[in-house]
Amino acid sequence: MNTRDLETQTDALSDLGALRAWLAARRLIPRGVALAPEDLVRAKLAREALRELLDHRAPGSRRQAASRRLNAIAASAPLRVSLDREGRPALRPTAGGLDGALAQLFAIIERAEAQGTWARLKVCADNSCRWAFYDHSKNRSRTWCNMADCGNRAKARRYRSRQRGRRSGA
Repeated sequence: MNTRDLETQTDALSDLGALRAWLAARRLIPRGVALAPEDLVRAKLAREALRELLDHRAPGSRRQAASRRLNAIAASAPLRVSLDREGRPALRPTAGGLDGALAQLFAIIERAEAQGTWARLKVCADNSCRWAFYDHSKNRSRTWCNMADCGNRAKARRYRSRQRGRRSGA
C-alpha cells in the first residue's frame, strides 16, 4: 500500500516497468516476466482497495465496497494448499504473473488474520497521508503513522481550532 505517497505525490508503481521491478524485487514474480498494461491498473486497484479496507475510520459501506473489489481481484488469483517436505501446509498461487503475485499477497493477509496481526495493520488518520502502518501499541489505539509528523499536525490543528473558538467567543 505504501507504494503511493500522497504527501509527495509519488508512486512507485508509476508504469508497467516500475510494477515489474517492484514485484521482482520482492520475489513475487521472476525477473523479466511479462506483464500486461491492465496488470498495472489491477495492481493499483488492489492497493487502493486495501488502503480503504484498512482505514478503520471509514464507514462500513466503504470498507464493504473495498472488500467486494478485493474479492473480484482475488477471483483471478487462485491459491491451493501445498505441503512442504516436512508436511507443513501453505497457501501457494496456482497462476503466474500478477495473478500469482496477488495470490501470494492474499495468502500473507490470510496468515496475518490467522495469527491475529491483520487487525493491527492500519491507515494513518491524516487524510493527506493515509500511510499504512503496523500498530504496535499495547491497546491497539495508534491513529497516526508517525506521531512526530501526522499526529503533531493533527494536534496543532485541533489546538488552533480551539483557540479560534475562544477568540470568537464560542
